[in-house]
Amino acid sequence: MGGTVITYGTFDMFHIGHLNLLRRLAGMGNRLIVAVSTDEFNAGKGKRTLIPFEQRAEIVRSIRYVDEVIPETNWEQKIEDVQRYDVSTFAIGDDWRGHFDFLTPYCEVVYLPRTEGVSTTDLKRSLNRFCSVSREDLLRAFDVLEALRKDFG
Repeated sequence: MGGTVITYGTFDMFHIGHLNLLRRLAGMGNRLIVAVSTDEFNAGKGKRTLIPFEQRAEIVRSIRYVDEVIPETNWEQKIEDVQRYDVSTFAIGDDWRGHFDFLTPYCEVVYLPRTEGVSTTDLKRSLNRFCSVSREDLLRAFDVLEALRKDFG
């Protein structure tokens, strides 16, 4: 494979699955463009991010596998982006299988398997569970740890 590869995503709470995806995509062509979803676009999808767009874009831009970052502002921009950037391959996680087949007249469409055991959704669920622990429970746990430290010092 060669040419320009493009992908789209929110890239909130950047994790090893994101890095694995970008590494694999970079190996599929000579140039990798990543379209990072804007806060406004995510809000329109009913999605709330923890990290603001500019910071997410800067994180992705700083990854050595990425050649260019562009904003994703709407669903309809994909055909225009493929044509504007002379994209040969559109690639995205296989949880989107079939959703972007409309791009096949313009470029190759590839759905890649996700990294097992990690996802932003799972991380957010864990964070919500952690944040739902009461202050009293945290203080009790701290007291237990402090007592153990004294006993086993």
